Amino acid sequence: HNYEGDDDMAAHVRTALTSVSLSIPIAGGSMVLGTWQGIYLWEHRTHPHTRQIHVHITGE
Repeated sequence: HNYEGDDDMAAHVRTALTSVSLSIPIAGGSMVLGTWQGIYLWEHRTHPHTRQIHVHITGE
């Protein structure tokens, strides 16, 4: 479990402090985000990995 070497522990700490899910309201077919709000995805490891993003939409 030390594939990343010395970097592995820092990646675990960053992951523990980062949200893994997000709820965003949608109105008129667009996400309702504030002026300075955005959605960002980033990798905590130094080597790239394949990731999947799952979107679940619940509506009226």
